[in-house]
Amino acid sequence: MLEAAGVKADAARIKALVASLDGVDIDEAVKSAAIAPVASAPTASSTDSAAQDKKEDEEKEEEKNEEQAAAGLGALFG
Repeated sequence: MLEAAGVKADAARIKALVASLDGVDIDEAVKSAAIAPVASAPTASSTDSAAQDKKEDEEKEEEKNEEQAAAGLGALFG
């Protein structure tokens, strides 16, 4: 499976992994692991919302700078 993904298998690390899993109930480990990440993972909508808010803030700042530049030019030319 690792080779299919383009990853070189390290025999020593594989043996260490298998040895560390000795006596572990895999079904129970999957159930408990599946619950924790879901609760702590940010939702896509909250991430998208934060990115959208940042983009809107940047656009407002750019508009403000353009308005200030226009006002400065107006002062130069009377």
